[in-house]
Amino acid sequence: MAAPVPLVADRPTVRRRRPAVLLGPAFVAAIAYVDPGNVAANLTAGAEYGYLLVWVLVAANAMAVLVQYLSAKLGLVSGQSLPEVLGQRMPRTSRLLFWGQAELVAIATDLAEVIGGAIALKILFGVPLLFGGVIVGVISTMLLAVQSRRGQRPFEFVVMGLLAVIAVGFLAGLFVSSVSWGEAASGLVPRFEGTPTVLLAASMLGATVMPHAIYLHSSLSRDRHDDEARSRIGMQRLLRATKWDVGLSLLIAGSVNVAMLLLAAASLPGVAGTDSIEGAHAAIENQLGSAIGVIFGIGLLASGLASTSVGCYAGASIMGGLLRFKVPLLTRRVITLIPALVILALGVNPTWALVLSQVALSIGIPFALVPLVRLTSSRAVMGSHVNRPAMKAAAWLVVVLIVALNLVLIALTVTGQA
Repeated sequence: MAAPVPLVADRPTVRRRRPAVLLGPAFVAAIAYVDPGNVAANLTAGAEYGYLLVWVLVAANAMAVLVQYLSAKLGLVSGQSLPEVLGQRMPRTSRLLFWGQAELVAIATDLAEVIGGAIALKILFGVPLLFGGVIVGVISTMLLAVQSRRGQRPFEFVVMGLLAVIAVGFLAGLFVSSVSWGEAASGLVPRFEGTPTVLLAASMLGATVMPHAIYLHSSLSRDRHDDEARSRIGMQRLLRATKWDVGLSLLIAGSVNVAMLLLAAASLPGVAGTDSIEGAHAAIENQLGSAIGVIFGIGLLASGLASTSVGCYAGASIMGGLLRFKVPLLTRRVITLIPALVILALGVNPTWALVLSQVALSIGIPFALVPLVRLTSSRAVMGSHVNRPAMKAAAWLVVVLIVALNLVLIALTVTGQA
């Protein structure tokens, strides 16, 4: 049956609702780009190599914009999340195996976020890491309760508020640093200075697009706009709004990442210890003062809380789509929190645990990215909204670059060169 044509009287309602209703899902997904796993890498790049690798973050963010738009587009046009579309097309054995690797990705994601939040609590209040992990788990459970009881929109507002705190926390130091904007501009020119910078760039680029953010964004877009909303508002309008949603959210996330690198390049050149989050915080506090150190710690805590909540949300979407049954978010929160607490209880070096989690995410990225591009390039799935030739070519180029760099990162980690 053809979709009903909106009445003229409905149009003002659509216009009034556009700012409030059509934006938001991408801001939740964008949390993946400012999670604790990015902090040490950006600060290390700036402290060791100055402004040299600014272009890496800019290029990575441009790739992320395209990937996240395709994920949201799939959810809007098909009315299904990426895990749901895959779950319908896979035989049972393949579906279960695919879920297994995706579930490991979700657990690895949560590991990094909980550890990051625990480190922030230790930095701010001297809380032991294990107890800090428990606190992060409890608070993130409360955040997820907002989504379970109030719905997606209030949860989006909470996450957007945390994103604002993250931005302030990681941008504050930039305003008291003597950034050389001329050198920063020169950092936009792609180049390397020896093998170490190539390895660091591969690490920064290879870990940019997180698989859980790809799965999640399609689910967020689907949940926000049901069949009735898509019919009333119109697919073209929704897709245009999605471009703004993705662009604005990743502009903020990308700016935060670049700001961290600029901060380190201006204030921490040659300072030892910036290859760990605790060491980076100590260096920032020593160079820029205790106030900036506290603000940085608050930003890191907000990053850990927001990203672990979003990661748990993504895990529920993955399980629901591939196993075809839903698990309450709060139940998943408890289950996925256990591995992180075990790691903290065993006294494993937090930075080493973060590295291992990033390797797991690197292994999982092709399983999310390749199907996404294939499905959004399929007319059978997308109809008239199938990827145009130029977008299709750009998407496959991004796939090749990201997958290749992740393979390089894995190989370097395994051989001990990363």
